Amino acid sequence: MTPLALSAILAMQPISQTAPAVPPPEPIGPLPTARQLAWKDLEFTGFIHFGPNTFTGVEWGHGGEPASVFNPTALDARQWVKVMKDAGMKGVVITAKHHDGFCNWPTELSTHSVASSPWKGGKGDVLRELSDACREGGLKFGVYLSPWDRNNPKYGTGEEYNAYFRAQLREVLTNYGPVFEVWFDGACGEGPNGKRQVYDFPSFRAVVRELQPDAVIFSDVGPDIRWVGNEQGWAGETCWSMLKAEGHGIGDDNPPPIKSLNEGDEHGESWIPAEADVSIRPGWFYHADQDGKVKTPAQLFDLWERSVGHNANFHLNFPVDRRGLIHENDVAAVLGLRKLIDATYGEGTDLARGRTTAGDNMRGFVPSGAFEKPRALEFGTDKLVDGDPKTYWATDDGTKAAMVEVELDAAKAFDRVVLAEPTWLGQRVRKFRISVPATPDNNHRDWTVIAEGTTIGHKRIVRVPETKARHLRVEILDSRACPCLTTLSVHKTKAPG
Repeated sequence: MTPLALSAILAMQPISQTAPAVPPPEPIGPLPTARQLAWKDLEFTGFIHFGPNTFTGVEWGHGGEPASVFNPTALDARQWVKVMKDAGMKGVVITAKHHDGFCNWPTELSTHSVASSPWKGGKGDVLRELSDACREGGLKFGVYLSPWDRNNPKYGTGEEYNAYFRAQLREVLTNYGPVFEVWFDGACGEGPNGKRQVYDFPSFRAVVRELQPDAVIFSDVGPDIRWVGNEQGWAGETCWSMLKAEGHGIGDDNPPPIKSLNEGDEHGESWIPAEADVSIRPGWFYHADQDGKVKTPAQLFDLWERSVGHNANFHLNFPVDRRGLIHENDVAAVLGLRKLIDATYGEGTDLARGRTTAGDNMRGFVPSGAFEKPRALEFGTDKLVDGDPKTYWATDDGTKAAMVEVELDAAKAFDRVVLAEPTWLGQRVRKFRISVPATPDNNHRDWTVIAEGTTIGHKRIVRVPETKARHLRVEILDSRACPCLTTLSVHKTKAPG
């Protein structure tokens, strides 16, 4: 493409004060559903692992643990919600039932539940306490139900167990209010009778769709959101929201390639964005000997940038302790993460907000060769820096490459550039490049590349060397359809305090 000098663009006079109305770009499929878009906007959610394993010290219970081991001394779901909300999380998913088969609610379908435990004299209900706390605190409530049940004798019987599991789903999805996410893993081992179960996932999903139509369903391959391919909390530098899901199973049932889960597939037939899950400690359940092994705020910030900033959602697990509380060390770490996020990306940190912009292609531009001021255009480059995620810069149909520039304060250093696409129109960008003038007075003749990347999606955080520059240029080098961006923001990280 032919670069345009920002100063030259700004010097041109507009032909008119308003641009003619032009239609928005046509979407390019596959496209997200409303539930997927709502989930993506959450960006950061919590995970709670809590049950008999908390008290026995194992990660995967065997199913023979007596319910009497479950006896938290000071369970406070409001504390969980407050910690997560203060950390900036928008929802939480709890292990309603893990592989040991113990139910964190008083199910009518099994005796292996809180109703058989000494906690609150068998009258307690963890799901009730958390769902109520979520509604009071403004957090969304979600559930994890493992289909592997190492306690129930029906496991391994085929349809008899699948019917039992569907009935449990109905209990949970009927009695605890709106559910925003239902989390399935594919763990499938032997039950108490030594047999393995063939899961009827289509029927499980049908129950979710019937009872909680707004909930997203998680599994290795969706159907709404996918596993990112690791339990370390990061997505690939390339991360498409599309996936070739056809023919893939869940868990050990013909798993898809990990690289495919981590990066997605540009030519995938389904829109299944990634969720990056990780525990704040080495284990998923609480172990006292890990109290000193909690991830630091800096480590969590790195993972947050490489998940949320790589077009995935960050799903951070807290192993609730034997008191029934999020441990003080975990609280300090995640609130430290919040401080780092706010210091870098919070209100007033965007060095590009409201600054002067220009581009070499703006949808609706007068095609005579004379330029209109960007602010006269519905899809002008000023939409990149207005702080509104619903407005966007767009280019003409048939365009696959384009360039935008923003004028910065040359005295202020930056080391992060954030880009975002209007993903309701589909994910488009294949490759981009970020540059600054080679010298302060080169009049846009020579540019130094400070970063290159592939996909953008919902949000792309680009780490660049600490830089001071009067202008910053973003070039979309290749796109599946005409490029569109909602955001171009510029930030400086702050050292941990």
